[in-house]
Amino acid sequence: MSTSTKSNAPVLLYDGVCGVCNGAVRTILRFDSRGTLRFAALDSDFARGVIARHPHLAGRDSVVFVGDPGGRAETVSTESAAMLAVADYLGGYWKLASAARVIPAFLRDRLYAAFAKVRYHVGGQYDTCPIPSPAVRSRFVDATYG
Repeated sequence: MSTSTKSNAPVLLYDGVCGVCNGAVRTILRFDSRGTLRFAALDSDFARGVIARHPHLAGRDSVVFVGDPGGRAETVSTESAAMLAVADYLGGYWKLASAARVIPAFLRDRLYAAFAKVRYHVGGQYDTCPIPSPAVRSRFVDATYG
């Protein structure tokens, strides 16, 4: 049983129209044994609120892991640190990714940036953010589906 409540459970901000990013979200949903990590598109109202509280995020085109969103202890991790935060959150074999911490952050982030530049070529791009299945829609913050 998780100790996170829905309001303080971590949120992953991602590029909602990126095929690679959407694939990563589907993978995380499949392996999230706690079922508490939530998701929001980078262009959502929720993300704009996070960016307003953390102005250094403005204009960044990166995945963002938000711990304790809206709380006093709110933290944000971007790029490779965000990916490692997701691996830590998932636990189990995913924690093996922690070994990447031996690589200096500036090098990890350069690799992240290089891949980010070609992500649409690798995984495609949607015209709009895909609608998640009804089983997981509640895990998506600030999304409305008609």
